[in-house]
Amino acid sequence: MTLRPWARRIAVGATSAAALVALAVPAEAAAPATTSTSAAAVTAAADVDYATWQRDCQAVMDQALPYLKQRIADARPGEKQAVVFDIDNTTLETDFGFSFPQPANRPALRVAQYAQDHGVALFFVTARPGIIAGVTDFNLEHVGYDVSGLYVRGFLDLFKNVADYKTAQRVDIEKRGYTIIANIGNSATDLSGGHAEKTYKLPDYGGQLS
Repeated sequence: MTLRPWARRIAVGATSAAALVALAVPAEAAAPATTSTSAAAVTAAADVDYATWQRDCQAVMDQALPYLKQRIADARPGEKQAVVFDIDNTTLETDFGFSFPQPANRPALRVAQYAQDHGVALFFVTARPGIIAGVTDFNLEHVGYDVSGLYVRGFLDLFKNVADYKTAQRVDIEKRGYTIIANIGNSATDLSGGHAEKTYKLPDYGGQLS
């Protein structure tokens, strides 16, 4: 029997982690948010295939893009705008088979490319460990993202609550003078804690996608 792509992630999980570590190279070194999501995202994971996931992601990005277009047009004089993205199953297709480089999640990439083409900085805040920062940065750039900054977890961050860690990175981005006009991820830990004008949640189907 042929497994659907979402089911194959269980079998490839260990392989993908090992391959990324093997390829690793050293890396170079607010107001309450509102959340939008797709109604289809409540579908049980056991019933979801790749096409469904893509359709659900597109539904959310169809909400994000008009907002970003308007917010970019309304930029204040001298304002440095930024969008923050999660990586796994947000900007890259992590759990639907494995290859390196991992493919871009096309609905998210289209939104990111509009933002970067209009002078918005893209920051990526991930729970991935620092040991794979180099390959992660390469992967993102290779598939079309302009990486203004990549935040990965150092050793001490591994012992922190993921939501708190990610919030702290957005605070750091703000300290660098950026206004985070949108924060996009597929988990509550990507989006909680504020420090973004808008949040958009891609589907994770009850935590079934990393």
